Amino acid sequence: MKRTAVLIGFAFVVGTGMGMVAGQVLHAQQEPVKSTMLLTKDLSGIAGKEARVAVIDLAPGAVTGKHFHPGHEFAYVLEGVLTLTVEGQVAVTYKAGEMIHQPPKQIHTGKNGSTTAPAKVLQFLILDKGQPPAVPMK
Repeated sequence: MKRTAVLIGFAFVVGTGMGMVAGQVLHAQQEPVKSTMLLTKDLSGIAGKEARVAVIDLAPGAVTGKHFHPGHEFAYVLEGVLTLTVEGQVAVTYKAGEMIHQPPKQIHTGKNGSTTAPAKVLQFLILDKGQPPAVPMK
């Protein structure tokens, strides 16, 4: 009886430890900012232009880094809080249900405004065909 209790206790401790290690490994492997392209489509009646739609997932506290988009960006915050800092302007915070517009080549940085919860943004871009969705800045 005593031996069974010791074995159960040992299994519990080992299982808990392995669960904690596995959780840390999975958390460490998550990309801070992940872009999932949903659609790329030529714009009918507008020669040389295309629309792109993507979902941007930001881990808690993640920062996009300074960048710009070659074309118009429209973004809708699906979940969480996004803080947007446009170069030379005061940061603005957007929450779920709010929309953002960035004109072409406007340098900005996005940041998940929460250190504990992820943020998710639906992004619409209107670009010249062949342009990258974003251009990083130093």
